Amino acid sequence: MRTHYCGQVDSRLIGQEVTLCGWAHRRRDHGGVIFVDLRDREGVAQIVCDPDRPLMFRTAESVRNEFCLRVSGRVRARPAGTVNANIATGEIEILCHEMEVLNPSLTPPFQLDEENLSENIRLLHRVIDLRRPSMQKNLQLRYRTARAFRRFLDAAGFIDVETPMLTRSTPEGARDYLVPSRVHPGHFFALPQSPQLFKQLLMIAGFDRYYQITKCFRDEDLRADRQPEFTQVDIETSFMGEDEIIRLMEELVRAVFQEVIAVELPNPFPRLRYAEAMERYGSDKPDLRVTLELVEVADVLKDVPFKVFAAVANSEGGRIAALRIPGGASLTRGEIDAYTQFVGIYGARGLAYIKINDVTQLNESGLQSPIVKNLHARALQAIVERTRAQSGDLIFFGADKRKVVDDALGALRVRIGHEKGFVNGSAWEPVWIVDFPMFDYDDEEKRWTACHHPFTSPKDEHLALLASDPGNCLAKAYDLALNGSELGGGSVRIHRASVQEQVFQALGIGDDEAQAKFGFLLDALKYGAPPHGGLAFGLDRIVTMMAGAESIRDVIAFPKTQRAQCLLTDAPSTVDERQLRELHIRLRQKVETQGEIGRG
Repeated sequence: MRTHYCGQVDSRLIGQEVTLCGWAHRRRDHGGVIFVDLRDREGVAQIVCDPDRPLMFRTAESVRNEFCLRVSGRVRARPAGTVNANIATGEIEILCHEMEVLNPSLTPPFQLDEENLSENIRLLHRVIDLRRPSMQKNLQLRYRTARAFRRFLDAAGFIDVETPMLTRSTPEGARDYLVPSRVHPGHFFALPQSPQLFKQLLMIAGFDRYYQITKCFRDEDLRADRQPEFTQVDIETSFMGEDEIIRLMEELVRAVFQEVIAVELPNPFPRLRYAEAMERYGSDKPDLRVTLELVEVADVLKDVPFKVFAAVANSEGGRIAALRIPGGASLTRGEIDAYTQFVGIYGARGLAYIKINDVTQLNESGLQSPIVKNLHARALQAIVERTRAQSGDLIFFGADKRKVVDDALGALRVRIGHEKGFVNGSAWEPVWIVDFPMFDYDDEEKRWTACHHPFTSPKDEHLALLASDPGNCLAKAYDLALNGSELGGGSVRIHRASVQEQVFQALGIGDDEAQAKFGFLLDALKYGAPPHGGLAFGLDRIVTMMAGAESIRDVIAFPKTQRAQCLLTDAPSTVDERQLRELHIRLRQKVETQGEIGRG
């Protein structure tokens, strides 16, 4: 039906006859001559309709926005002064000979160039939203990114293997999406949170290098950068150690960014130990573009009269960190109050501060703060020296449980850094975070939990700590962060059944439970399992960053809302009683109306 895409017609085709198909992006009537901007996925071409072809002209008069058209005509140069340098077809136009309306259109719910549309409107009318050039560009970027991953991995000897979408439920952290079995009453499949166990089994089976661009599912509380179903580039390889995997994956990321958006990432990427990242940045995915850093000061505040600081400084699991803001003494009271309210989101109960008016006078005449009178000179001197504060600076303090301080001051560091220009000017700052803890203690459940997942290998020299001191056991785990976002994470896996059993014991998983949930893995490990490890990259997040989009929903064709709903199809929805009976399910409380969980 066509000879070219609209966006591919340029000056090299002047004088030639072309046939294009697409949608009427805009129609303009200029004194008897009709102009139609015809749009397809590759761009826009200007169609000129003269009245000397009456049949064609009558068709052009009937055209409205979003009519689906087929146009034939001759390519010619645009008249002088009308060239549009902003588009690829800006030097030419097509003199229309024939025009066919393939399908008319209702008036669209919004104009494709309309700004400030609510996200609900966009998702409700997603088909029209996807016609917008920005969305077409984003999804093509997503395709090129996936293609670049495949190209590199194929060349590196990895093979694409599909793993099951229906598997057994083994929830660790987030909830599984469950699928009832009709033929096995009372039994359920689960949609995979990741292909973790299957890719390990593939390594044991001898496939050596595996990858898959696959859907994963987590029924968890959602945030702006999360979806109940998401796509990851899943990778596993045998006979490679931690450092070898990191170097290969780093090469992969550099190749993808170079191919897709022509960005040269550093070589090599810097590496930070987890403990150092948390101490300096309050985050295991630090934004290294921001030059501000946290400084630990709890040890010099143990004997100060200020009880809020002293109590935390002498408690187990507490932290007091200082964040110096150069020139921050100029911050207004309103700005400080806004930052105090901001850290409250992360559980902080307040935000103490000291303005350094004169660094030579470490008392109430040189320092401005409600807390100065309750801090002795020795503590103030140590704080100024450690933070390298100068006259005109401001120091914020976080004092609470370590996680609260890390989360609150880590987020405040990034916010102030970008708002006030404390950045290094780099567009892209990748960093590997390594030497993660194996376990984290859950105060509510009174047990150790896996920081990554239960199949992550401990450091060889820390094997003995699994039983004696799990809190100080480090893992062969690594995450890749970029500009403050996690791109991917992985680990070297446990390949010996005896070690896997020790890890389960440290997690409070008894032999019977381990066999019931993971017996197939434990059994497979006994048949000469090779050393192996891998990593998974979040494709949605990577494309979001490449596109400069505000949300991952802008790079997913048909995403869910933050309430895990699809407004386009009105899902999730109720099902009829017959389906429920076939699945041997009876609802405890019937939903009164479908609208309760629908578009409302």
